[in-house]
Amino acid sequence: MTQRRADGDPAARMRPSVFLERQSYRRRRLMDAARILPLLGAVLFALPLLWPSVSDGAAQDAGVTMSAAIVYVFSVWAALILAVLIFGRMTRAWSRPGDARR
Repeated sequence: MTQRRADGDPAARMRPSVFLERQSYRRRRLMDAARILPLLGAVLFALPLLWPSVSDGAAQDAGVTMSAAIVYVFSVWAALILAVLIFGRMTRAWSRPGDARR
């Protein structure tokens, strides 16, 4: 009978805390960002497809020129490379043994 009371007691069935350490929390958020990065890149690369183009007889203000679109695509490409480099350095710094403060 005593065990039934202990099982029914809410204090006896306490769940462990959901609190995460700062380092593991940051590592998980970094992994989440790394998973979203390819999707973000695909959306940013597809964005120029939605821009209006400049036709031969139209004014320059009617759309986006091809040179502006190419500059945009290469800027996005460079930004994605930079983001991957930053993610790589952050994960490399966390994987070093004995480095607990990052």
